[in-house]
Amino acid sequence: MKAVDVKTELSSTTYPGRGIIIGKSEDGKYAVSAYWTMGRSAGSRNRVFVVDGEGIRTQAYDPSLIAGDPSLIIYAAVRVLGNKTIVTNGDQTDTIYDGMKNGLSFEESLRSRKYEHDAPNYTPRISSVMNFDATRYDYALSILKSDNGNPDNTLRFTYTYDNPVNGEGHYIHTYMGDGNPLPSFEGEPVKVKLSGNIDEFTNTVWNALNTENKVSLFVRYIDIETGKYETRVLNQREIEKK
Repeated sequence: MKAVDVKTELSSTTYPGRGIIIGKSEDGKYAVSAYWTMGRSAGSRNRVFVVDGEGIRTQAYDPSLIAGDPSLIIYAAVRVLGNKTIVTNGDQTDTIYDGMKNGLSFEESLRSRKYEHDAPNYTPRISSVMNFDATRYDYALSILKSDNGNPDNTLRFTYTYDNPVNGEGHYIHTYMGDGNPLPSFEGEPVKVKLSGNIDEFTNTVWNALNTENKVSLFVRYIDIETGKYETRVLNQREIEKK
């Protein structure tokens, strides 16, 4: 698979849904992670990312607008467990954290979960883990989804990347595009080119996402040798308020 331009890939559809990019900076110094949320309804757009210790969680921008099952929109999106950084699109972040803390692998931890209970979309659960060991860095991505809309069968795919290439990453998201019901992501994660410092990369991703539907963005650059990191968070609701 040939690596494609991040901006071109992200702007190719108005509604990729929630997305994760994991990879390595062009200079090889940083592990790169990005996660964003999008929304078509008022409830889905009523979210912001907030820093929670070493992680990130979602929070209602206006608590009075929360309707339905809040677990689908309010959750820890990023958690750190020792030398592992977990990024997901739902409360399976906690499932992975607890499982790995108790000796399970990333894949084993997710065996107890399936797609989201939001019929008829059955939104896929996309998850990632970044592993650091001295100067070694590797990562994995996972997607749990219904069998082409059949809720009786959960399809489980895990993709591992043992030796990330400088300036490259992998991108997975929830939907192939807009629709009713929303079509689940298909195929393996897309290989994308990564370039620029954290601010340049953050701006590239944010500006490539559809203006009408983007909600929040998290980006983190982690120094592979030291473990020190920088984080950027953008929230559309807060930007609109300024």
